[in-house]
Amino acid sequence: MSKQQTDSQKKIPWWQLTLIGVGCTIGTGFFLGSALAIKRGGPAVILTFLLAAVGTYIVFDALARMTAEDPEKGSFRSYAKKAYGRWAGFSNGWVYWTSELLIMGSQLTALAIFSQFWFPNMPLWLLSAIFGVLGIGVIITGVSGFERFENIFAVIKTAAIVMFIIIAALAVTGVLGGEHAERTFEWTRGGLFPAGMTGLWAALIYAFYAFGGIEVMGIMANELKDPKEAPKSGKVMLILLAVIYVASLGLAIFLVSWDKFNADESPFITALAKYDLAFVPHVFNGALVIGGFSTMVASLYAITTILSTLAEDKDAPAFFAKTGKRGVPYHALCLTISGLIASIVVALLLPEKIYEYLTTAAGLMLLYTWIFILFSYNKLMDLPGKAKVKRWVGLLLIAAAVSGTVLDSASRIGFFISLLFLAVIALVTFLMRKKWKEAS
Repeated sequence: MSKQQTDSQKKIPWWQLTLIGVGCTIGTGFFLGSALAIKRGGPAVILTFLLAAVGTYIVFDALARMTAEDPEKGSFRSYAKKAYGRWAGFSNGWVYWTSELLIMGSQLTALAIFSQFWFPNMPLWLLSAIFGVLGIGVIITGVSGFERFENIFAVIKTAAIVMFIIIAALAVTGVLGGEHAERTFEWTRGGLFPAGMTGLWAALIYAFYAFGGIEVMGIMANELKDPKEAPKSGKVMLILLAVIYVASLGLAIFLVSWDKFNADESPFITALAKYDLAFVPHVFNGALVIGGFSTMVASLYAITTILSTLAEDKDAPAFFAKTGKRGVPYHALCLTISGLIASIVVALLLPEKIYEYLTTAAGLMLLYTWIFILFSYNKLMDLPGKAKVKRWVGLLLIAAAVSGTVLDSASRIGFFISLLFLAVIALVTFLMRKKWKEAS
């Protein structure tokens, strides 16, 4: 493909990448995972979402600046390879592919569970399969189809959160219940930090999960009309997310005591449960389904693209690089589909806790990818002093989120499983390095 043809395909303005970023980010990590964060950290958990927003912005800004300087199809994987050699590109690509595959399996299972709210008699495996087929259908439409769907999903999910903010504000001011709602916490250290600083530390990982998805934005940044506008799109997206996340969670915590939230129900449904609003459970269950589906599709797009670039660099079988109509790498998609089916089966067969540990580990592996992005950024770019300080702040925030999982019994096992995954991929990478040396 000529450079002129490639340039002509880059038709996305920066604001559209912002919308795609919102679509790829708001999902079950926020609609459900935020309840876990509140449960761990108490009312002051809003601080963890602000810190996670800062950390996420630092990582995306680094990735966007590398894209602006040198657009690469493989995004963070290609930059890792340029910075540290073939072993880094190989290991980063397969860490990401493996982690997202496991996460997609859990997303499909979650989507099936949410859908049983309306279709209680349909088996989980059938609902998971339906969403899987729909997701593959979106990917087959090509990059332009993926963009359109994510734009629509972004608007719907944002509208659902804004609707909650409006309803909650009416509840706080007494319009819904006839009198002003009284806050459910005291402005004291014990009221704001009921679990202490260790509770906030353990909650930080769930706040980061709510911002997961920037890797897809990094891959899509290569489709911009002007890749130099990638940092602007990320900044606007994260400011938008931080504002609606903090406003919605702040209102939820104001309406309901922090210890009443649980992982089985969206905090927004919990917050409005005492008001006679029959449509609320249906609206937010719909938002959960749309949110989970869009982030699943985004992951499906990202790992198919990453597998294709791995094949182009001979870090995966060459036939995975072949593309069909609309530029879709069908062979890579077929492997992803096979892995996805296996992941769904594992999700449905394994005991719930064991699969929860696997998906927690996969989520942590995404953060390890973020850490490598910041290391690649330092290696490839000539950073001024301010950028170096910002990079260290990002590394410390991610390290705090990862280490906080050791404090929480529900996340601790997932942390050690993530290290086991890394060890296996590191061993394979070591064996491949020996093979590369023999071939050269």
